[in-house]
Formats: sequence, C-alpha cells, structure tokens
Amino acid sequence: MNQNNESGAQVGEREIVITRVLDAPRDLVFDAWTKEEYLSKWWGPQGFTLTLQKFEMKPGGTWQFIMHGPDGVDYPNTNVFVEVVKPERIVIKHDVFPHFLATAIFEDLDGKTRLTYSTVFEETAAIFEKVKVYAVPGAEQTMDRLEELLASIS
Repeated sequence: MNQNNESGAQVGEREIVITRVLDAPRDLVFDAWTKEEYLSKWWGPQGFTLTLQKFEMKPGGTWQFIMHGPDGVDYPNTNVFVEVVKPERIVIKHDVFPHFLATAIFEDLDGKTRLTYSTVFEETAAIFEKVKVYAVPGAEQTMDRLEELLASIS
C-alpha cells in the first residue's frame, strides 16, 4: 500500500478522485497509459486480465476491451478518447454502464510523477452510491497494479 501523504482516494457526490505520487518519470507513466503492451498488464482491479479489441489513441478514437474477472465473468468496455495531450493529460468517456468521464493528469515532480485520476459519473447519485462500492476499491487496485508495473519497467 502506498504510504505517501499525497496519495489516496476522495469520493464526492458523483466523483472519485485518486491521487498517487509514482516513483517514475512522467514520460514513462504516460507510456504506461498509452502503449498497449503496458496497458494490458495493469488496467483493472487485482485478479483481472484484459483483452484489448481496439485501441485508437487519439481524440475521437475508440478503446474497446474485455476485462476478465477472477470469477470468470467478462466485462466488455467501450471508451472514447476525448483528449490526449502528451505527456500531460488523457480524457476518456466510458460509453457503457456506468457512464463516466475519466481524466488522468500527469504532473512532473523532479523525476517522479503525480497522477490525478478523476472519474465523474453521469448516473444519478443513487446509482453512484451503489457503483462506488466496487468502483473505489477497483480504481485503487488498478493504481496499485500501475505502480507494480512501473517498478518492473523503470
């Protein structure tokens, strides 16, 4: 678990914000988000695997994948890239339930990177109450997996 004071999750009415200070340079962290060979190794909660179907890393491009749960359940995902600003920011619209806009911001901290990952849900507050039960720990585990990947490639 990351013990850095600048890291953690904040949950709002329909928003989840996760901040991590990663011990890797910003360009490498951005690559981990934008190169298929890295992304497929860490995206998703602990125990999940990923099959990429389509990955068009450009505004308007589609990112389709299936997350395979440890229980054998498949979770098809379709996303559309709204904005890609190398190496500063990626904005993704999650086009299947639960619908949300995700923004990843990469800040250079003298060789380390502060990653701020926010998801703003379009569903009602009542639906978000149910979604956040799995979305918050799932997002935290996904960021843990990103940290593990970065440690192995940096």
